[in-house]
Amino acid sequence: MLEDKDLVSIQQARTLVENAHQALLTFKNFSQQQVDQIVMNMANKVEKHARRLAEMAVEETGYGKVEDKTIKNLFAAVDVYRYIKDIKTCDVIAENKKKRVVDIAVPAGVIAVITPTTNPTSTAIFKILCALKGRNTVVVSPHPNAVQCTCEAARIMYEAALQAGAPEDCINWIETVTLEGTTALMKHRKTDLILATGGPGVVRAAYSSGKPAFGVGPGNVPAFVERTADVAKAVRDIVTGKTFDWGVLCSSEQALVCDQPIKAQVLEELSKNGAYFLNDEELRKLNQLVQLPTKGLNPAIVGKSPQIIAEMAGFSIPAEIVCLVGRPGGVGKDYPLSMEKLSPILAFYEENGWEAACQRCIEILSFGGLGHTMSIHSNDQHVIMQFGLYKPAY
Repeated sequence: MLEDKDLVSIQQARTLVENAHQALLTFKNFSQQQVDQIVMNMANKVEKHARRLAEMAVEETGYGKVEDKTIKNLFAAVDVYRYIKDIKTCDVIAENKKKRVVDIAVPAGVIAVITPTTNPTSTAIFKILCALKGRNTVVVSPHPNAVQCTCEAARIMYEAALQAGAPEDCINWIETVTLEGTTALMKHRKTDLILATGGPGVVRAAYSSGKPAFGVGPGNVPAFVERTADVAKAVRDIVTGKTFDWGVLCSSEQALVCDQPIKAQVLEELSKNGAYFLNDEELRKLNQLVQLPTKGLNPAIVGKSPQIIAEMAGFSIPAEIVCLVGRPGGVGKDYPLSMEKLSPILAFYEENGWEAACQRCIEILSFGGLGHTMSIHSNDQHVIMQFGLYKPAY
């Protein structure tokens, strides 16, 4: 019997890929009607467990809020399903008679599903739904700190799939998770595609595996509030995004870039919306907490409330505060608040004019969020178009 955890994980990965491949040989011949029934059954079943899975995720990882994770699970189970349910994914899906071209859908194959600790159940739900909608089979590799909740989400969906007639082993999950096991999964000769969500290391590994891969990594998201914006709405939206599930989403706002003429209004609205502006001493203490000696993010603050974070840093804030705001003073490793913080901490920058704000946003994106997400709040269509054309964000 194997006792080495890495060897156990590797063996699990190999066995599960082989099982998924055998299931694929049957599943790839299913009709559109059969596939749609399976996907509907999975979505309906996991929807009923949305809150329980959220509770499991918060308890196991210590990140975020049950209410918000429930919303994410419901979004993955309900909204994603509604979006994909009528898409044709079997046999002939389009025909251009003029060009004499017929589009025929075939499965990608066995998909390696890599899930994060920040959004462990919702990520598994939507990836499994999308994979099986295309007649693919999957092997899920959870984050080591979210194994139980992720595997439970996969198990619920597998039972629902079987009830609807899916082949055995169409959904698989690794229960002994190590880096070596996940690497073996991604590099297995019968793994056909990788869907990887996580930190830069796992995304880099996915892209380096020699397999087709879709990776979703960190996002250091700037939000520019331009002088023509509806300031009250802009600040409310930013604080809402920053505090949802205590900021663990990679698309959560990380920095508010304020156009100088509306600075007073922005600061007033931040206060109205429960944000707390740090003084110099509090900022110094928070900087020391946020960043590890290695210059990386301190995982102890991830997904925690502002009150817990303030207490960890050595100061106190009122109970009604929902977000901490501070001026980093710059962007880069020497300015801890300028990084992606995965917590209700918002960096504040002030720039005079959209051109300067544009450069600041690019600088922030280039520090850990390149190609990911940004937002602009404005009513000037020219400025909006300039941001759309030239920002390095998807």
